[in-house]
Amino acid sequence: MTNTHAAAAMMEKEPATRSARSRPIRAVATLSPGLAACAVATAIALSANYYLSTVSPLLVGIVCGVLFANVVQVPQRIRPGLQFSSKRLLRLGVALLGLQVMFTDIIGLGWGMLAVAVGVVCLGIAGTMLVGKLLGLSWTQRLLIACGFSICGAAAVAAASGVVRPKDREVVTAVALVVILGTLMIPAIPLLSSVIGLSNTEAGLWAGGSIHEIAQVVAAGSVIGGTALSAAVLIKLARVLMLAPVMAVLSLRQRFRTDLEAGQKRPPLIPLFVLGFLACAGLRSIGALPDDALSAMSVLQTALLTAAMFALGADLRVSALRQVGARPFILAAVSTVWVAGLALAGIFIAR
Repeated sequence: MTNTHAAAAMMEKEPATRSARSRPIRAVATLSPGLAACAVATAIALSANYYLSTVSPLLVGIVCGVLFANVVQVPQRIRPGLQFSSKRLLRLGVALLGLQVMFTDIIGLGWGMLAVAVGVVCLGIAGTMLVGKLLGLSWTQRLLIACGFSICGAAAVAAASGVVRPKDREVVTAVALVVILGTLMIPAIPLLSSVIGLSNTEAGLWAGGSIHEIAQVVAAGSVIGGTALSAAVLIKLARVLMLAPVMAVLSLRQRFRTDLEAGQKRPPLIPLFVLGFLACAGLRSIGALPDDALSAMSVLQTALLTAAMFALGADLRVSALRQVGARPFILAAVSTVWVAGLALAGIFIAR
């Protein structure tokens, strides 16, 4: 009798065991079509960036996604992979962004310029949020624009979207504005620096303290020449480092909201991708990774964020974009001038 019961128990366990073993296989099969679509779009975006370095692959990724969603009917079977990319891959890409940061280099800027970087981020976000409120924009839309313009462009928009869960059209709008206004600043900052009479180093600091995307900062620093490029990149990375505390504050704010819908999960005290960002910055700072690995990780980080942007764009209809209106563009222009003014004032004060 005992043997009979044991045999029956084993027979009951076998289906459960087989089911547990098959879950990863089913998950891969479910996600593969969407991930493959993201991979194709990412390859297109990275190729465009290779031939035109000032073209953001993240923007190309979003454009590909929007075209895909509006030209053809998005197959239902690729949606799980798109959803996975827009959330999980996005957060992993933001975490890997920390590999671009070296604590020692940033400290080497001096406390004066570090204070300028912190001031640009904090006051830039505060001012942009205030103007956006006066314009009547939603809290999430103005937050995305504020983070993108004050911290590090599309990567900051992506990071913030992972915490506050905005509408997809708000993410697309913020990224597009970052690219448009940041690209206009590439020739504007070198020209205005010459008019004002800034030295090469000061012009580089201004570029790094005010321009949105890292690639745009590099382009402007190269135009200025001399010592401008290294100065621009260093202060830009100081702004990038502010991504971690800003996202932590946002997560805390979301966690203690009292207006959460029933069943809506509260975010963690500190998002896991923020801890990953800090861990990656720590690895870079202690020299734990060789240069070849860092180069590969940089490409991977860009690819992950591009895939996430494609996934977000693929869930957006053009009819929704038409509802955006002129107000986000006005806020973007005001924010650009505000952040650039803060950076320039900080440079004069820190002289």
